[in-house]
Amino acid sequence: MSEMNSAGLESGGHGPLGLYVHVPFCASTCDFCAFYQTAPTADGIERYMTGVAAEADLVAWEGRRVDTVFWGGGTPGLLAPKEIRRLGGIVRGRLAGGAREWTVEMAPASVTEARLEALKEIGVTRISMGAQSFQPALLDGLGRQHTREQIFRAYERIRAADFASVNIDLMFALPGQDEAAWLADLGEALALAPDHLSTYCLTFEEDTKLWVKLSKGQVKLDVEHEARLYETTWARMAEAGYAQYEVSNFARDGHACVHNLNTWRMHEWVGLGPSAASQHAGWRGGNVADLEKWRAGVATGERVTEDRVALTPALLAEDALIFGVRMNAGVDLGELRGRFPSAPWAAVDTEIGRLADAEVAEVVGGHLRLTPRGRIIADAVGAELMEAFAQAAAT
Repeated sequence: MSEMNSAGLESGGHGPLGLYVHVPFCASTCDFCAFYQTAPTADGIERYMTGVAAEADLVAWEGRRVDTVFWGGGTPGLLAPKEIRRLGGIVRGRLAGGAREWTVEMAPASVTEARLEALKEIGVTRISMGAQSFQPALLDGLGRQHTREQIFRAYERIRAADFASVNIDLMFALPGQDEAAWLADLGEALALAPDHLSTYCLTFEEDTKLWVKLSKGQVKLDVEHEARLYETTWARMAEAGYAQYEVSNFARDGHACVHNLNTWRMHEWVGLGPSAASQHAGWRGGNVADLEKWRAGVATGERVTEDRVALTPALLAEDALIFGVRMNAGVDLGELRGRFPSAPWAAVDTEIGRLADAEVAEVVGGHLRLTPRGRIIADAVGAELMEAFAQAAAT
């Protein structure tokens, strides 16, 4: 069997299949956001809808069941109820019996009873609300367009609509936020008793307003402060009864995000919409991050047009390790070797030994996982693993 055919099988061809739909419309751009977005117009939304339907027809689904669905953005919640139902109909036509989990991201200001009713009607099971902070000054510093009052009102409406799972997104290490302010935000979120909490350390992405401020010295990085906030968060979440299952994610029993878990384990997913990434049928790539160019491409039968690469066992094993060690359960090395037997395991074993000697990782019961210290520097550990694969490829 050739490596390409092997990679097709090893990429999860008979495992879970996810569907990610990028809804690019946003009323304004937050200072930290690097995701592709564009202002909503009636004509733009219409072209988007027809484009998603056309792109879905281009995918070689091969009778596969879609296990999970995730709508991200942008702000998917900006769509009107009739547009939610229309996009939901396009998705439902590919589900072959319904998805195990269907997540939609929403901003507090976009949550209305009519939109929630439409989301329930199409089969959405999970709402992820981007609160980020409860403090007006911090929200303003992020460029967020909602108030703390809107967060509470939106959460009440979401709970009343009775979705199976509700997540709240928070951010820490924000400019001007000390440990007390972060603990206050965390306390506000915990008081709402969501099923799931995501707590993200602020990152400075290129081409964002915050990146410009950083480059001008208007805001500064403080790695030691970030590390303290990580540790404070983990202790507070454990105390509140939430299980940490990934560096930034905590859930009550049965409420972990299945779509993300499958993605981190390097199974397959199809991405629809401008800038949406796919990992499917032996290839990985992203749609062009431009609504008009994406729509024009789809009209001529083209999709996944940027950064298209063949999925090799080495690439999939590398990414499964990098994302997998971020999960508290770690990576089952035996299972991973079975999926990707031709990956450079000798080089990986050497690197794992170095990480264990540095006390940032450990192998317990055949699972590679990070120590508490390792979780704080998970990105650096991932870079070390990448280097091991790069060196193996060069020899």
